[in-house]
Amino acid sequence: MTLKRVLAGLALAATTSTAALAADLTPVAFGTNWLAQAEHGGYYQAVADGTYAACGLDVTIQPGGPQVNNRALMLADKIQFHMGGDLLQAFNAAKEGIPVVAVAATFQKHPQVIIAHPGVAETFEDLKKTTLLIGDNGFASYYQWMIAAYGFTAEQREPYTFNPAPFLADEMKSMQGYLSSEPYVIEKEGGFTPDIFLIADAGYSTYATTIETMQKTIDENPEAVKCFVDGSAIGWYNYLYNDNSAANEMIMSDNPDMTQDKIDFAIEKMKSEGIVDSGDALELGIGAMTDEKIKDFYDKMVDAGVIEAGLDYSAAYTLDFTNGKVGMDLK
Repeated sequence: MTLKRVLAGLALAATTSTAALAADLTPVAFGTNWLAQAEHGGYYQAVADGTYAACGLDVTIQPGGPQVNNRALMLADKIQFHMGGDLLQAFNAAKEGIPVVAVAATFQKHPQVIIAHPGVAETFEDLKKTTLLIGDNGFASYYQWMIAAYGFTAEQREPYTFNPAPFLADEMKSMQGYLSSEPYVIEKEGGFTPDIFLIADAGYSTYATTIETMQKTIDENPEAVKCFVDGSAIGWYNYLYNDNSAANEMIMSDNPDMTQDKIDFAIEKMKSEGIVDSGDALELGIGAMTDEKIKDFYDKMVDAGVIEAGLDYSAAYTLDFTNGKVGMDLK
């Protein structure tokens, strides 16, 4: 037999093996809640390096965006997993009787920040002497907590139009932002590094970037849920602490407006501020959730008048698939 025929045979065998492996995988789709970015990096990592495939899933990441409602697609059984926001979504689902279940929490801290000019405020409470640019969604949620917990007022809030120009023009204005987004824009456009105050560090104790699925999926295919949760945890450890180049290529391919410098800034902020790997995750692994923290946040939202008292929110989450310390050895 000639060398060429041997090589051709090996190539055919490899192709056949790969096809057989792919045929054994369960196809699932994961819908994100925004355009591809570093904050989705662990999921892309688990696709890129075969982590999901290793436990039996063929995962397609379906990016969100301003005209995309992936959560509605999950409710309609078009996709199997969705990237939730924070626990308010889970509580509201419980209130409406919608069988959406949070099975893991990728972010231990909400990445929402209040941004101030350098030196204007030394503490979170000092922000009360500024005018705050806060959007309508923020005003209805975390700003109500700021009023209840710190004494901020509705009168000192002005609507945020997602344009930093009013902030840049007035040093006595502070503004809402996303940890890895607006501070970067201000550094580039304003030419200075702003002070940032993470609302999580001030006591806004919700988990964020949850992994949601339907109760039906849990009942019918718990193995797929476990694989996706564990695979995501491993993906996040590898994305934060090991070679993430393949995942970043996928992110930039899915979002042409994303650049490596923006990704690098976001990763540095996620690590320095403990967005993913802090709190309960230090003991239980990335994705961790506890009953105690969820109750603490629920109580705060009741006190702030955001959520009604007496709500049975227990159906909105489960700890059955997380807290297994999966992937912690990869740090």
